[in-house]
Amino acid sequence: MCPTELEDLAELYPEFQKIGVEIFSVSTDTHFSHKAWHDTSAAIGKVQYPMLADPTHALSRNFEVLIEEEGIALRGTFVVNPEGEIKVMEVHDNGIGRVASELLRKVKAAQYIATHPGEVCPAKWEEGGETLKPSLDLVGKI
Repeated sequence: MCPTELEDLAELYPEFQKIGVEIFSVSTDTHFSHKAWHDTSAAIGKVQYPMLADPTHALSRNFEVLIEEEGIALRGTFVVNPEGEIKVMEVHDNGIGRVASELLRKVKAAQYIATHPGEVCPAKWEEGGETLKPSLDLVGKI
């Protein structure tokens, strides 16, 4: 993970907590490295969510983001519901940063559709926005 991404998530962490979501950051670094970053970087110092170490690469391998030959992981984002099902999965090349506000939007969409069977959130959906009910009646009308 990039320190700028960790900081971005840290700034929105209270918003995730308000909707009952826990954030876990995971890297192939050790917990010692995480501690050193947390103690010396203003950006990482803001982090209040758990930072998990994956030096054995078990998590990275299981989530299929590990670059075996380099011993590092791609930037993967996974939203897992309470039943343990992955509802959002996004994998970026290591040079492409992620945006916490977009992750928050996706989590809210996942929570909405979980409580509103038969509805879907269209592109650019924001909380409180209109949803769709897929049916043959929509064909050619969108």
